[in-house]
Amino acid sequence: MISEKMKGLVQGSSVIRAMFEEGKKLASIYGEDHVYDFSLGNPNVPAPEQVNQAVKGIVEEEQSVMVHGYMSNSGYEDVRTAIADSLNRRFDTRFQRDNIVMTVGAAGGLNVILKSLLNPGDEVIVFAPFFGEYRAYVENYDGKLLVVPADTKDFQLNLKAFESMITSATKAVIINNPNNPTGVVYSEHTIRNLAEILNRKQNEYGTEIFLISDEPYRELVYDGAEAVYLTKYHDNTIVAYSYSKSLSLPGERIGYLVIPDEAADSQEIQSAANVATRILGFVNAPSLMQRVIGRCVKAGVTTDITPYDRNRKLLYENLKRMGFECVRPEGAFYLFVKTPTEDEMEFVNAAKKYNVLLVPGSAFHCPGYVRISYCVSENTIRNSLPEFEKLAEEFIKK
Repeated sequence: MISEKMKGLVQGSSVIRAMFEEGKKLASIYGEDHVYDFSLGNPNVPAPEQVNQAVKGIVEEEQSVMVHGYMSNSGYEDVRTAIADSLNRRFDTRFQRDNIVMTVGAAGGLNVILKSLLNPGDEVIVFAPFFGEYRAYVENYDGKLLVVPADTKDFQLNLKAFESMITSATKAVIINNPNNPTGVVYSEHTIRNLAEILNRKQNEYGTEIFLISDEPYRELVYDGAEAVYLTKYHDNTIVAYSYSKSLSLPGERIGYLVIPDEAADSQEIQSAANVATRILGFVNAPSLMQRVIGRCVKAGVTTDITPYDRNRKLLYENLKRMGFECVRPEGAFYLFVKTPTEDEMEFVNAAKKYNVLLVPGSAFHCPGYVRISYCVSENTIRNSLPEFEKLAEEFIKK
């Protein structure tokens, strides 16, 4: 018999994953070309060829460099140095290898840092809409998740509501920039105001409030938008990064944490993160992929986001033309669309009639919306447009 806590998690298992499985089922019935699955953020742009060449080269050189063995829990020293150097060049920071902890993706990194920081009952604040797994990650370590209501005008951070929710029990704040599910990039003005509130509240309560920045979409920005680097605005900032999107490597589970020297008790946190990496069962991030990342970072390898940008414009402009309401995304590869009916599930279920799979906004604590993941082929989007037209006829133009 499974645990009571696990029963609840199983019952509330990811809506996104459930939709993905439904898409596979429909594809087996109608054929993949006639199912328009916008559920999962699974990059369709292949990993850069340099990634494949790095894998081959590293394996061929196995005799001269350790590839498949254990190393420090925080990762290979040379790889961490390469990442720190890259960040310093791009963001005018001053990190060293000890500020970097290699992780099993950003999700693994978030679990490591929350394990390192949280005492039972500590409060962690998130801003709606947010990646739904944050709740499970916080509750894994007996923390309490508090949700700031969404500012649906422009989906920037609702800082007025946020400030009123901070207490002496607030240990951390998680933000995701660029944001999943909205595609919004938080402006520097927003970030500066967020940092001012955090600093003011730290002084008021005599505590440290850690800003945890979840950044798997950092390199996926459009129209000249910039996702500012948060360690430059709030000393107690920790960054969780993943190469799942920037190098199209979601299944390889490779990323890192940045724990700056400026953070309170930074060396203690770094040590705790190493121990957490081990006792959570990760032991270390995948060794081969660490080597691959080291080479790619030194070479400045990135994924071509032109196909995502093309899909973004195609989908946004056509849905707006049909009468749907949505904020133009500046980052990531998601479009967050207001449902033309109060009951979002009515709209989601209606879309299924046309083999269009959408994720309800309630999965991100923001009902009344749906998320559309446009990291699919351009043909999938073009072929789905007549089906979206049918939805518009059913709900908007009736």
